[in-house]
Amino acid sequence: LKRIHKMCICLFQLRMSKELEELSPLDDSGHGDGSEEETEEDDEPKICQVCGDKSTGYHFNAMTCEGCKGFFRRAIKRPAQLCCPFQNACVITKSNRRQCQSCRLQKCLSIGMKRELIMSDEAVEKRRMQIRRKRMQEEPVTLSPQQETVIQELLTAHHKTFDMTCTNFIQFRPLDRDQKSISEHGLEPNSGRVFHVTMHKTPSEDATQRNISLSSPSSPSSSFQSPENKERKQHKSVIFTTLPHFADLTTHMIKNIINFSKMLAMFRALIIEDQIALLKGATFEIILIHFNMFFNEVTGIWECGPLQYCLDDAMRAGFQRHLLDPMMNFHYALRKLHLHEEEYVLMQAISLFSPDRPGVTHHSMIDCNQEIVALTLKTYIEAKRSEPNKHLLYPKIMECLTEMRSMNEEYTKQLLKIQDIQPDVSPLLLEIISKDI
Repeated sequence: LKRIHKMCICLFQLRMSKELEELSPLDDSGHGDGSEEETEEDDEPKICQVCGDKSTGYHFNAMTCEGCKGFFRRAIKRPAQLCCPFQNACVITKSNRRQCQSCRLQKCLSIGMKRELIMSDEAVEKRRMQIRRKRMQEEPVTLSPQQETVIQELLTAHHKTFDMTCTNFIQFRPLDRDQKSISEHGLEPNSGRVFHVTMHKTPSEDATQRNISLSSPSSPSSSFQSPENKERKQHKSVIFTTLPHFADLTTHMIKNIINFSKMLAMFRALIIEDQIALLKGATFEIILIHFNMFFNEVTGIWECGPLQYCLDDAMRAGFQRHLLDPMMNFHYALRKLHLHEEEYVLMQAISLFSPDRPGVTHHSMIDCNQEIVALTLKTYIEAKRSEPNKHLLYPKIMECLTEMRSMNEEYTKQLLKIQDIQPDVSPLLLEIISKDI
């Protein structure tokens, strides 16, 4: 009776082990156990030393087939104690290897298969991840149809709202480079350096529309000065001589940015309050990005079609060195990346869709938009760039975006001080830099 009871237990264990084999994610023909394998280079057939089936190489230090390799891995990891229902002397063959798990395991151990070569589940998963990553790296990266659509929409909006020839700039009030007035107020220009001209100026324009004038007018700047302003300026000395020109230029750029944003489907889908909050926060940064396209990294000059700007021009507009110095560093750093036009417009969109701007209410929706644009930029770099260090480009662009955020607040402070001294800042620009939403 004891013997019959023992045989019943062994048969039960055998049945359970077969069921576990069938449920195992890695069956007898499975791969991925992480064992060290060595394949024979000659054409002679190799025989599994456990069951006599065709061998696929060395597994766990012995020549075995895939079935016995998988069995050994599972048997070692399985906590159940195997028991032979016969005399512990079963002959293991290809046809009966499933009948006695205990004798099959003993055969594996007897031919030299080693327990210590079996990788843990964590190690196996790590190895599989490495294999997946390697395969992904070997496969060519391509932009998805959605990403292609995003890029095309941004390029179309950019081309329709920003004139790269800058022909409208000559319609603004003249660029007065007289140094006398600014020198009298202790703001000596430094002719050895240059400055981005478009960022910090404000016209005397008659636009008092609330909500940042999302229906921005089309005419640039010949009408920026009202008759009252002209008469007033005749009776007061001008301290910042280039400020009127920069004022017209900046107001013109703000209108372009509003039109650029309105052409984006993701922007139009937002509520009006969030649109205003995003524009108020990103206008300065988008202007910086746009004018970097005109920056000559060799001469340090902004070559904007018929006009050129330098650092002295910005100082004559009233801006100070603790804003101009980091801004110059930014322009040199960004220009040296030699971005494609697609990368520039994607960078502008990342800045625009910043969910942490003051006044934003639907953070998750805007964050999702920014994630889409950022991933598109990353994929574009991987797909279109061939330089060996292209993997560094995306982090460098993100660093430039971070640097602009730190300059944004200082720009607002200096612009308000300039307005106190020489009130030429337009209502539109004042609305942009105001904290009210």
